[in-house]
Amino acid sequence: MAHNPQGPQNTPDPAGSTQMFRAFVDESPQGRVQQPAAAPAGPRIGLIIGVVLAIVVVAGVAWLALK
Repeated sequence: MAHNPQGPQNTPDPAGSTQMFRAFVDESPQGRVQQPAAAPAGPRIGLIIGVVLAIVVVAGVAWLALK
């Protein structure tokens, strides 16, 4: 049976269009493999150092306030 993209009132079938669009989007481009970029280690280390430093500062301020 052939696929009929027309609805009962001769209007385009939106579900058929959506299915074709999804099939188009889901196709991976030939010859080009998309891989996620590796996150540089620099900002991650800086973030860890910043969080540890912030905790030390807050602990020091709390210690001085309760002294």
